Amino acid sequence: MSKQDQIKAAQVRIVEELAGEWGLITAGTIDDFNTMTIVWGQTGTMWWKPVVTAYVVPTRHTYGYVNDNDYFTIQLFPEGYKDDLQLLGSRSGRDDDKVAETKLTPVAYEHGVTFAEASLTLVCKKLYRQPMETELVPSDVIDQYYAAQPAHEAYIAEIVDVIE
Repeated sequence: MSKQDQIKAAQVRIVEELAGEWGLITAGTIDDFNTMTIVWGQTGTMWWKPVVTAYVVPTRHTYGYVNDNDYFTIQLFPEGYKDDLQLLGSRSGRDDDKVAETKLTPVAYEHGVTFAEASLTLVCKKLYRQPMETELVPSDVIDQYYAAQPAHEAYIAEIVDVIE
């Protein structure tokens, strides 16, 4: 399968699996990275490139890692890792090594970090970022998601590689 076909197939998997399950977004180097659970995202084409859009709240520790690096990775996992993803989504990583409390094994990759247990990893090169403008968001969405926290920042990134 060509790299282009592999990326297209991965985009379909992201749409199908992230909608009902959780994934991770990870940024940094093997010596200094952070990861968090994601449940929202989208994929498509922009500027004739295969892209994914990920969202991170600025108060999350991972936010600084995504901002400070040109690349990030997104991982999907087979069944059996829900407790690990729950922990990684509910703990900061600011004060301790939350990954060490999971069954996950970090693995260095040319442009960042993935996990040995991931069934799919997208390697993503940031192209654009934009804070969500809450005045453009319907009030019911604001009430449900942003009453207690700031709005997400959107990151559009080119999918440059797929690890399966």
